[in-house]
This record gives sequence, structure tokens and C-alpha cells, in this order.
Amino acid sequence: MIISLRFRLLLWLLIPLAIFIILSASLSYRSAQQTADLIQDRALLTSAQVIASDIVWLDGIPQVSVDPAALELFSSPQQDHVYYQVITNQGLLMAGHPDLPGPVDFNGTGPQFSTQQYDQQTIRVATQIRPLYDAGTQLNVAVRVAQTMQGHDLMVADLWRPSLHRQITMLILAIALVVVGLTIELRPIMRLKDDLAGRDPMSLSPIKVGQLQGELRPIATAFNQYIQRHNTQVAAQRRFIADAAHQLRTPLTLIDSQIQFARKITDPARRSEVLEAMQESSRSMGALTDKLLLLSQAESAASHAVLRQPVDLVKLITAVLEDIVPLAQRKNIDLGMESQCAEVHVVGNEALFSAMIMNLVDNAIRYTPQNGKVTVTVGVSPPTTTHTAIKIPMAQLVVADNGPGIPAEIRDRVFERFYRNAAPGQQGTGLGLAIVKEIVLAAHGAVTLETGLMNKGLAVLVQLPLGTPQTLR
Repeated sequence: MIISLRFRLLLWLLIPLAIFIILSASLSYRSAQQTADLIQDRALLTSAQVIASDIVWLDGIPQVSVDPAALELFSSPQQDHVYYQVITNQGLLMAGHPDLPGPVDFNGTGPQFSTQQYDQQTIRVATQIRPLYDAGTQLNVAVRVAQTMQGHDLMVADLWRPSLHRQITMLILAIALVVVGLTIELRPIMRLKDDLAGRDPMSLSPIKVGQLQGELRPIATAFNQYIQRHNTQVAAQRRFIADAAHQLRTPLTLIDSQIQFARKITDPARRSEVLEAMQESSRSMGALTDKLLLLSQAESAASHAVLRQPVDLVKLITAVLEDIVPLAQRKNIDLGMESQCAEVHVVGNEALFSAMIMNLVDNAIRYTPQNGKVTVTVGVSPPTTTHTAIKIPMAQLVVADNGPGIPAEIRDRVFERFYRNAAPGQQGTGLGLAIVKEIVLAAHGAVTLETGLMNKGLAVLVQLPLGTPQTLR
């Protein structure tokens, strides 16, 4: 396979040009041959007509006297041989070569031309029929004049070769100009290559498109858009690493302090209390690590291809609620589910959707006081205008509680990482809603906060594009 762009462009230009030159040369050769045929046939016919004019009746017998001037028309530097024949329709040879080949139509009225082989040479034969009348008797006489083809072939070459030479010169000049032109026009690409190859591995500055041709600018623009997306992704990763390091430092420091304190304690009862506190700190750090990993997975889902499949939200919510019921029972919280449909299908990653629902319900249970209520509602919303500006029905998931809620002025901030609107001492990582937002955005949905049950608490509204099992086919 040819991978050189310069050579491929050269082929695209030169192959049609070469085909054109071959066809043009063929037509030029044919035109030169027709011209040479015409000139030779005219000379042969003129000689035949001169000889035919000298045929007369003498004493009732046709006689012919061949004038040497009639054959001198064919004198040429190529020393072509000239043959002639005068013969009647009765088979009487009046003059010339008796074995001159070729058919003769004595009933024809116009000149006749043919190409024959004679004496191991190619000859061109012209025939002129002359009727003779004497005392009511008609006699048809054929005058045939032939010439070898050396002069004819030289004339064809003289007419054709200059045209062929011009066309070959044009082809060579076109090749040279194309090679030079491609070399000059491809310099911006080579400079772009050198620019990218010479960059620092950590440099993500955009490509300069000012010197590129108009056809190449969309490519550079696409590269710049990719660099911008990569910049965004790198910035998110750096922010994630910084946040993770900051958040993990606190429990690690606490555990280290607890270990140092435990080493100084001699009382077994107090040491047991410290070990329990260490275990709780370890669990908190494990939960934080799990949240960080889930957040990283949700961010990756927004920028990379992940497994997408039909997911039934009704079935998935039922499974999540079964797993989280013990947490609600410990606080005597009324945890329920309301479904407007038997099935509500969306398309996405089932594991991420499960984590999203788990975070929403877990947050609602944790922030709802004893004997409170948490309700999960799933259904299909009427057509609404989405971020794509197209009115389509959406799958709708609402997790509502009657807890303390979130003031309207800080509702946008709760989607930020590690931001917490919690009472002092209340457990949490500040990552739950941030994870929910990343998962919803990766699925091309939207998430908003509203007032919860009985105008109290909080309701998290998640809207996702509807999908069916046939969506991915």
C-alpha cells in the first residue's frame, strides 16, 4: 500500500495526464497517417489519370503510351518503387506488370484504393477505370498505379513525432512542476510535524493555524479541539489527585496519631477503645477511597467509551432499595418506591446507574432524622426541551425526603466535590452528589434540586434520555 501523500497526489494527477497524452498521441498518429494516405493517394490517382488519358483506339485496337512524366511524380529520396498496370475488362494486359495484386471492379465509376503485399513489400494501389467507345463497342480499361510505403511512413513520422515530443515534454514538465509544487505546499504540514515532534511531552498548547492552507485548517482546528478536551481531562485528573491527596491526608494523620497514642497506653480497656476508634477511622478512609474511585469512574464515563446497554430503572431501583433497607430500618425511616410504569428503560452503564441511585438514597437516609420518610419515584416525564433543544420525553427519577433540606442559595454548590451541608459530627465525604452529577452528565441527562415531601426536605430530580432494548442494535 502506498503511504506517501506526495506520491499519491502525484499519481492522482499524472495518471489521468498520462492517459490523456496516450490518447492524444494515438489520435495524432491516426491524423498523421490519414494525411499521408491522402497525399499518397492523390499522387497515385493523378498518375493513373494521366496514363488513362493517353489510351486511344488505333485501327480498332486500344493502345496506350505511358508518359514517363506520369511516373516521375513519385520520385523521392526514399527510392520508393513504382509499379503500374493497364488491363482491360477482357483480361488483356496493355502495359505494365502483369502480376500486380489486388481486385479490380471494372463496373466502378470512382477511383479505387487498396493496400497490398507485392515482392515482399507493402504497396499502395490506386485504380482508375476509363470506358472506351468505338463503333458502338464499349471497353472498360483499368489503369493501376502502385508505390511502396517508405516515403509514406517517413511522412507519418515527420507529422507525428513533433507532436509526440511536445506531449512527452509537457508530461515531464508537469511531473517536475507537481513535485516542486507539492514540496512547497506541503511545507506547512512538515512545519506542523516538526512543531508537534519538538514539543515538550507536557505541553498542551494549541496548534497555530495561521500559515496552513484553507483545506488543512479544519484538521488543525480538530486537533486543537482535541487538545482542549485533553486539557480539560488533564485538569480534572490533576484536580482529582489533589483533592484525593488532601482528603486522604486527614484520616491517615488521624490513624497515625491513634497508633502513636495506642503504643503509650498500658490500660487494656483504654487500648481497646483506641483500637475501635482506629478501626472506625480505617472504615471511613475505605469509604472515602471507594467514593474517590467511583468519582474517577464517573468522570471517565463522560470522556471515554464505556459499556452501554439497556437498563430498566424500575428493576434497578428495586434491587438498590432491597440492599439499603437495613440502613433505613436502623433510623425507623419509611423507605418506599412509587412507579408510574412497569418498566422504564434508559441506555447506559448499569453499574454507574446503580451507584447513582445508591448515593441518592443513602444521602436521603443519612440526612433525614429518625422516623422520617424517603420516597423514590420513577416514571416518564412529558416532552420537555432538553440541552439538545429538541422536545422529547425523558425518564424521570425523584428521590425525596422530609429532612432539613438544602437552602436554595447553596443548592448549586452541593454538586461540588467535598462540599458538605451537614451538621457538625455528621458522617459523609462530600462526594455523593458530585458522583451523581458526573454519572448523569455522562448519560446526557440532567439533575436538579427541589423542595422535598410536604414542602420540606429535599427532592433530587434526575432526568435521563429514554432508551429501549433496540436502541443499541
